[in-house]
Amino acid sequence: MTAVGHTGHVNPHAALHRTRAELEASLGELDAAPKDEGQLELVVARPASGERAILDEGLLHRDIGLVGDVWHEDVSSRAQSSDRDRLMQITVMSARMVRILAGDDVNRQALAGDQLYVDLDLSHESLPAGSRLVFGDPSARGAVIEVNEEPHTGCASFVERFGADAMRFVNGREGRARRLRGLHAVVVQAGAVRPGDPVKVVRPG
Repeated sequence: MTAVGHTGHVNPHAALHRTRAELEASLGELDAAPKDEGQLELVVARPASGERAILDEGLLHRDIGLVGDVWHEDVSSRAQSSDRDRLMQITVMSARMVRILAGDDVNRQALAGDQLYVDLDLSHESLPAGSRLVFGDPSARGAVIEVNEEPHTGCASFVERFGADAMRFVNGREGRARRLRGLHAVVVQAGAVRPGDPVKVVRPG
């Protein structure tokens, strides 16, 4: 049967959607992600709504976020931005989770809509608010972002691309605790980020 979206159009992603059982079977793989030092696997800018640019190198800026991403333009265009807008400057998603949802096709992975994809345990337990992620060689003063508790829950596009089961899974009890949809962060130290960079966790206190 051909899947048709709520607007009546054929959904080209539907055949690739994972089932709830398949997603639940992946929890062991997800829980095996490193906790203290992982790796940046993918950097994606969103030049405009619905567009994706996979980058060999991204630049994180304290005011702009990821240079070339639409976040800064969106916030700047509003008559009055909020502290909440600022907290949503950078989005980070588990590279393992997006690979489970999208396979090895990086163009499909990029459709998740996040900017940084890391092989790292993003759970609330592992990364409490105030934790920092240091990219590259810490002695070279690479980019640093700080994790916050602003929820990251996904949208209708996520459902269309990865399925309703995926949305329920990442936002369910197991998914929320692990931040499987991802997390929000802000840039606290500018610098370049590249796929393959180590990502070191510095927890508060």
